[in-house]
Amino acid sequence: MSNRTWFITGVTSGLGREIATQLLERGDRVAGTGRNADALDEIAAVYGDAFWSAELDVTDSDTVRKTVDRAAAELGRLDVVINNAGYGMFGAAEEFTDEQIAHHLATNLTGSITVARAALPHLRAGGGGRIVQISTYGGQAAGPGGSLYSAGKFGIEGFMEALAAEVAPFGIGVTIIEPGGTATGFRRNAILSAPLAAYDDTPAAMVRGLSASTRPSPGDPVKVAAAIIVAAETEPAPLRVVLGSDSFQYVHQALTDRLDGITKQRDSARAVDLVR
Repeated sequence: MSNRTWFITGVTSGLGREIATQLLERGDRVAGTGRNADALDEIAAVYGDAFWSAELDVTDSDTVRKTVDRAAAELGRLDVVINNAGYGMFGAAEEFTDEQIAHHLATNLTGSITVARAALPHLRAGGGGRIVQISTYGGQAAGPGGSLYSAGKFGIEGFMEALAAEVAPFGIGVTIIEPGGTATGFRRNAILSAPLAAYDDTPAAMVRGLSASTRPSPGDPVKVAAAIIVAAETEPAPLRVVLGSDSFQYVHQALTDRLDGITKQRDSARAVDLVR
């Protein structure tokens, strides 16, 4: 029993719920948030006082800060914060409405930033801790139909990478998790843009069947959740953890291609330097 206190967003379903359940089963305390009050009550009915809960929409910055502060005050400390809340939205960039873009980024990008910033004073006061950001291979490898989703994930990975260096002097670690496809219902619940006929025969149209796809996801959510917990407790904190054979393949290929393209520009890059 580790007796740690974990603050986790999006615990009402998917990976968030699996992570929370595994932690509660082993005897840790979990402060879990989500938008589904009934699902929060279901978890509380099983685990009682070990599970602290609050309804929370991470796009509401003021409520995020108040909720994190209240959890820390009522539970005495926060040891690990897991930014898990988010959703998938897919389609060609031209197909999204302004409102869809704003809400998606407010959830997947700004929401995670707000939770992390709200938690930092409490982690510093406790002498350290860990922030875990649930990302995806889409935070390193962008593909057609995933422009908006990758915008949020690329953005939050950049934020967390810089944050890791900022908070290391306080003993706070930051770990970014990049899972592949996992059997959590993510694809079934994904939101798709309204299709434009112009994209019918283009690569971006491949995502239109995402929510109805019967192709099995390779990732086992029980194993993925367990691996996330291990990563959160690994010292020193790993900056990135790739989970799933598909994630490894996509991330490795994207980084290889990126490095190859940059390496070829060594001379042209230097050509614009001031001659001193």
